[in-house]
Amino acid sequence: MISVRFHSFGKAEEVTQIEPAKLLAVGEGQLKLKMLVAPINPADINFIQGNYGVKPELPESPGIEGCAEVLESRAEGFEKGDKVIFVERVGTWQSHLVCDASKTLRVPSEIDPEQAAMLKVNPATAWCLLHHYVDLQVGDWVIQNAANSGVGQCLIQIAKQMGLKTLNTVRREGLADQLKALGADHVLLDEKDLVDKVREICGDNLPKLASNAVGGDSALRQMDALAEQGTQVTFGAMSMRSLKVPNKFLIFKGISLRGLWVTKWIANSPPEEVAKVYQKLAQLVVDGKLTQAIDTLYKPENIHQALTHAQQGERNGKVLLDWR
Repeated sequence: MISVRFHSFGKAEEVTQIEPAKLLAVGEGQLKLKMLVAPINPADINFIQGNYGVKPELPESPGIEGCAEVLESRAEGFEKGDKVIFVERVGTWQSHLVCDASKTLRVPSEIDPEQAAMLKVNPATAWCLLHHYVDLQVGDWVIQNAANSGVGQCLIQIAKQMGLKTLNTVRREGLADQLKALGADHVLLDEKDLVDKVREICGDNLPKLASNAVGGDSALRQMDALAEQGTQVTFGAMSMRSLKVPNKFLIFKGISLRGLWVTKWIANSPPEEVAKVYQKLAQLVVDGKLTQAIDTLYKPENIHQALTHAQQGERNGKVLLDWR
């Protein structure tokens, strides 16, 4: 067994290293797993830097998401050969691990392990955005920034399945064809004239929901583009700039501002509800109706190169660690 570990907080590509590790015995209610694929998420980078929502005791193995194969089961409902994903953080940047079965969910055997490895965070975030905040009807508009991100791609595809229309803003040219191939209705540059363009497209049927991953001026433009009594849900802060809300949006438009952290949704929701959502998402993947772009797969021994690549802008998808 080998493991990616860090013994101090700092730059991910500097403080991580590959180490041998000892695999624990499998207890009652637990699974022994062989990792197949694990993505490198921004949250993983923040976790290693020590500025994520939770701070671990060191040394620790990163890894919020992944897809694994069951090698041994002492838990009801799981058999050798099953594929699983993780609904709680277990440190997936390891070749093998033992964990409580309650921290995993079984997924269809025919699912692509690379897509399954990315199922926990981005698709579930998009699902929650579209289902938990506004009573959306067929034909309603939703606006989102960072539309080329993982969540953005998932939101486009899930919204399409729901009969919704999407306004997708991006920060650079050249992304429209890719997003329209996923089902995006409009792809717009996130610039000063955005609100005028939204009103021209939507007329009186302005967006009821805004998905905000950026913050700063981008979030303000979204608020301006929302319909009265609209809702903006923030789940990221790519601009590293806080929200500064003009009073007029609250007083005259009555907009609502909400926040989403999918980890909290998992922790606070009934397990059967969480499992039901992930099974729906997994089936969409199997049916070819939900996919996330992959830029590069790296073997674990190239972890420093993978981490450097994962932090670069203008990638064409997610960077994955291939443990197969």
